[in-house]
Amino acid sequence: MTRTALALGLAAAALALNACDKADQPGGAPAGDAKDSAGAKTIAAGIDQDSRFFAAAKAAGLDATLAGPGPYTVLVPDDPAFGKLPSGTADNWMKPESRAQLTGVLTNHILPGTILADDIGKAIDNGKGKAILATMGGGTLTATREGGKIVLTDGAGTKATVTRADDQHSNGVVHHIDTVLVPAQQGAA
Repeated sequence: MTRTALALGLAAAALALNACDKADQPGGAPAGDAKDSAGAKTIAAGIDQDSRFFAAAKAAGLDATLAGPGPYTVLVPDDPAFGKLPSGTADNWMKPESRAQLTGVLTNHILPGTILADDIGKAIDNGKGKAILATMGGGTLTATREGGKIVLTDGAGTKATVTRADDQHSNGVVHHIDTVLVPAQQGAA
C-alpha cells in the first residue's frame, strides 16, 4: 500500500469514526456529555489569541476557517516552538508576500475530521508502530510513540511531541505540540 493510500485511508477512517459517533444520536447531534466536553467555542475562539500560532493563522486568513464548521484537528505549536526555527523564519512568514508559504506551513498542522489522541494511538498500534496522517496542506505526518508520548514527524524528519491533547471545541479538536512542522517542499527558510 502506498503512503498516499494509507494516509487517505486513515483520514477516511477518522471521518467515519466521527460520523459514527454523531449517527448514533437523533439528528446527528453529539450526546450531551460529548457536546458539553466539546464546549461552545470554535477552535479559533479557543486558541490563545495572543499566541504566535493564532497570529500566524490570522495573517494567513485561516482564523476564519478555524472559526468555521469543520471538523478539524489542529496541531498547535506552542510559542517556544517558533523560537526553534532558524532566525528570521517566523518573521519572514508573517510578511504579506509570504502568505502562500505561511498558509502551506499552517495547513500542514491541520488534519481533516476530529482525531483524538486515542485514535492516533490506535492507528499507530494498527500500523505496527507508526501511522501516516494526511494534512489539509496535502502532505503527510508520521505518528509514532516515544516514551509513551505521541510524536509527529514531518517530511523533512523534524519531530514534534504532543504535549497536551484533546482540547475539544465545537468544530474539532486541538493537540498542542512543541515544534513547528514544515512541509518537506518548503523547508524552514
